[in-house]
Order: sequence, then C-alpha cells, then structure tokens
Amino acid sequence: MNSNSQLGVSVDCVVFGYNGDSIKVLLIQQKTQDGGTITESELQMALPGDLVQAEETLSQCAARVLLELTSIEGIFLKQFHSFGDPDRVRGVKDEKWLETFREFPNKRIITVAYYALVSLHEYNPEASSFAGSIQWVDVDKVPELAFDHNEIFRYAVTTLRQHIEPHHIGFELLPKKFTLSQLQHLHELVLDKKLDKRNFRKNVKRMDHLVPLEEKQTGVLHKPAQLFTFNPEAVI
Repeated sequence: MNSNSQLGVSVDCVVFGYNGDSIKVLLIQQKTQDGGTITESELQMALPGDLVQAEETLSQCAARVLLELTSIEGIFLKQFHSFGDPDRVRGVKDEKWLETFREFPNKRIITVAYYALVSLHEYNPEASSFAGSIQWVDVDKVPELAFDHNEIFRYAVTTLRQHIEPHHIGFELLPKKFTLSQLQHLHELVLDKKLDKRNFRKNVKRMDHLVPLEEKQTGVLHKPAQLFTFNPEAVI
C-alpha cells in the first residue's frame, strides 16, 4: 500500500466567539497562490484545521492549529466528534485547495473535531500559516464551506447547546467580569430561545461558581448593574 492510499488523521476546530451582541464562528479563507490556478472567485472558506503530526496528541494538534492558523492560544478546547466519510473532499475546489499545501491531497482523511470558546473582548486573532485571511462570521450567516465543514459546524452548534448549561462553559465566552443580563443574553443566543429573567437569575445565583463582586458597570447610560465573575474551582 503506497502512502497516498493510507489513512490520515486531522483536527478541525470550531471556534465560537461572543462580543456581547452575537455568537460568531471563526473561519479561515484560502490563500491566493502566485502563478497558481485558483482564481479569486474560487477562494473558499473553512474551519481552521490541519493534519496531526507524528509526535502530537490530538489536543496538542488542536492547540497548534489555532496558534499557527489564527495566532490564538490558551483557550478552552473540547473534543466533540469525529468525521470519516470517504467522500469528505467532495469537489474540484476542495482538491485544488489541498494541492496547495499537502503532499498527498487525495489521501483519505478522518478528522477529529474540537470546539473552542473565546470572549471577543479579549482576543483579536490574525491569519497565519496557509490561511489567507480570517473572519468572525455570525453563526446564522455561515456560507457554504469547503469539504464537510458545514456538517462539522452544525454538529458543533448542537453540542454547544447541549453543553452550555450542565457543563458551565458559557463563562468562557464572557469577559472576566460580567452582568447577569449579559449571562442571560448569552444563554438565550446559544439556546435560541427566550428565558424568564426571574427564574434565570434565581437559578444562577444558587451556583457556587458564580461570584458576586463589589463592583458595578461603568460608562453606561442606564443604572449600572452589579458585576460577577466565574470561579472554575467551585465547579464539581
């Protein structure tokens, strides 16, 4: 069996960000190639990802992918599913993109997917490696992506909705200090439904990991609200 027919393993990352108004996902755009055959109209967008190197664990690869492709490091990462359809590379555009940076672009690749969470108040990633550019795109405005990345993205959204309340991960999307209104708004966006304000506040105030601060908002036109922070050590 030659190296072109063997299986390969990659990692793809779905990076969710919150800016106080909307949930976004980070996408990379294909690089233009000097003297290549890819035109501007053929450039595709995709989730950040790369092949796993021989000396890496999957989680190390995920961290490297985000650092090399987006300049992001030290953020929350969680593995959520694997994707192994033999036809994951489905079109001519996909093949052309892979030809620009992979030795064996036609090799079958199984990918392990991670989702990541960042507060957009604290991160401003820059494109690097083989990413031509990067964009934060609203989760409800994601375009047709390369490969099977729309399927991976949709699965990540479903997983985020399932995890946000029982796993207390929403705090990863918030600034270090936040109001209860910001916390509720985030949950409503992720769950795609309105939550009763009174019940929500009663429930979250029972949580040991929600820490009230002796501080209030500043620079707001309305009555400043109390600020809270998250204590991860209190989560069981």
